[in-house]
Parts: sequence; structure tokens; C-alpha cells
Amino acid sequence: MSQSNEPINREQENTEKKLGEIPISVLDLSQVLEGHTAADAFRDSLDLAQHAEKWGYHRYWVAEHHNMPGVASSATSVVIGYLAAGTSTIRVGAGGIMLPNHAPLVIAEQFGTLESMYPGRIDLGLGRAPGSDRRTSLALRRDINSGEDFPQLLEELRNYFDTSKTSYHAPIRAVPGEGLNIPIWLLGSSDFSARLAGSLGLPFSFAGHFSPDYLDRALNVYRNTFTPSDTLDKPYVMLGVSVIAADTQERAEMLSTTMQQQVVALTRGRPGKIQPPADLSLQLDPLELTAVRKRMESSIVGDRETVERRLHELMARTQADELIVTSGIYDHNERLHSYEILADIAIPSGQSAL
Repeated sequence: MSQSNEPINREQENTEKKLGEIPISVLDLSQVLEGHTAADAFRDSLDLAQHAEKWGYHRYWVAEHHNMPGVASSATSVVIGYLAAGTSTIRVGAGGIMLPNHAPLVIAEQFGTLESMYPGRIDLGLGRAPGSDRRTSLALRRDINSGEDFPQLLEELRNYFDTSKTSYHAPIRAVPGEGLNIPIWLLGSSDFSARLAGSLGLPFSFAGHFSPDYLDRALNVYRNTFTPSDTLDKPYVMLGVSVIAADTQERAEMLSTTMQQQVVALTRGRPGKIQPPADLSLQLDPLELTAVRKRMESSIVGDRETVERRLHELMARTQADELIVTSGIYDHNERLHSYEILADIAIPSGQSAL
């Protein structure tokens, strides 16, 4: 299935890729703030998507998580439909759907429906993790098999879209879905999906924002095992990165304490709603504070100059074909401003007012 409408098929010269020359996208979790509701989270996500579209971001993805009070995007395909209805040109998709949580036929029908409603704008990113804890996985009626059957589930899903594998006489068909050109991405935080994406000739999105230690290995595995396919003739890497930009370094670092609190809550096994910035030196003992800050080292936090410098360094290191950026900031207006600063840095065609 050709994906000629996607940048993953553009002509790529053997030259170094640089910031300002590649697409920049948004990864959102529809975060639920302390003192707010899921309804507020969805309104904020739509507002951010509309601003991202205006500023020239390429795509807007939401991710599937369950049993997390601070994440409202659990019914991911429903949220995608809401965001697509409120925008007009930006691509909207899943970053991602955790495929082992679902019957492949259901996902084919859901995304076939979305693509039928918003043709040429829907992406389907797929992961193999549960997106939650073991008990929640069981509540989703998922067999606990560490994603070992992911390749088989992926093949089943792709076959539902492929008319060469179905016909009017087939016992099971995805309607809508069959014959539709919905770009499929593999997502990963290790080298498992990197190897699978390479062998199938699919685009690969690596979660560099929370698994930086595996970044170099995963990208090398993907590129070294890549086999050209009808979908893609060259490797295409989208890299997830956490960026918090503000007018001053000090303000950006204060805003980043919201993400640090999320790390602490997850480490302690007590995830909650998204917390406002705080002085963590008053809440954590020195060892815990050091560990949290170590976990944040891969995040790009700072003023415009710092963010721009570190993004250039990241591009020089990874040669990513696209960056997808998450920004865990509590205040919605501050989060908008962070993405606006980033657009002004990295999106030449963006309409940033800065």
C-alpha cells in the first residue's frame, strides 16, 4: 500500500539532516490537571492542536494509557476523532494504540472509520506495551504474554486494510477499513519494534523522551535491518523528545518540576493528576531528588537559546527524519508558549507570532 501522501516517501539526499529541515510534530496525553477534569483536558488538547496546526506542526498524536488519573486519552480513537473534527489540515493519529489490548479487527474498523471521515489525515502508530499495570491489563481482557504475539497481531491488522488479502468472499472483512491507505507506524522504547519495523519496511517512532538509554541501539538496529517495501523505500525515524521552553532558563526549570513530580509519582506507584510546579527540594530527600533529575537529563529544558542548541545537538547525533515533541507543563498557556517558542526555532513555515 503506497503512502505517497506522507513525507516518509519524499526524496532524501545523502546529506545531513538539520533542524528546520524536518517535520516537527506534537505528542499529547490529554493531561488532566490537579483541580480540573477530563473534559477540561480534552478542551486543552483541542486548543493545542488548533494552535499547532496554525504554527506549522506536521502531526498531532495522542497516546493510549489506562488507569492513570492524569491521562485522559485512554479511548484513543475517540479522542482522535474529536481532534480531527476541530482541525482541518494537521495529521492526527495514535502515538500509539497498544495493539495487544485490542482485537485487530476492532482497530481496523475504528481507524477505517476515522480515515473515511477525515481522509488523508489519519495515522496509526502501534505499540506492544499494555500502557498500564498488570491488573489493568487483565481488566482489559489481555493475556499477559509480554507482547510476544505482537508480530502476529500486526500482520492480522495489516491484512484487514490490504485488498489483496481480502475479497467479497472472505469470511471476515473490516468495513470500513478495507482498501484504505492508513499509514502504520511501529512505536518502541527498545530494539524489538525497531527490528520488526526494519524487517517490514515500516516507519519507526522511538520513545526517546522516556527511554533514552536505548536510543542509539534502537536506531542502529532499525536502520541496519531495514528492508525496502511498498510502504517505504528508505528508513524513516521519528524521535520522541520532551521539550520545555520558556522565556528564561529559570522559568523553564521551574515548569519542569511538574514532570519531575510525575516521575516521582510513577516511581512510587502512585500516579495522580498533573501537579503545578513546586520546589521539590522541600518535598524529596537528596537521593530521590538526584535520581529524578538524572531521569530528566534527556529532556530539553531551557530558554530559546538552550533549547535550540540542544535540539541541534540531538539532530547531529541521531539524524532523525522527524521529531515528535511532548511538553508536560501544568499551565495550559505556558504549554502553548513552549510550543510556540519551539515552532519559532524549528518550523520555518510556522506562523509563530514571536
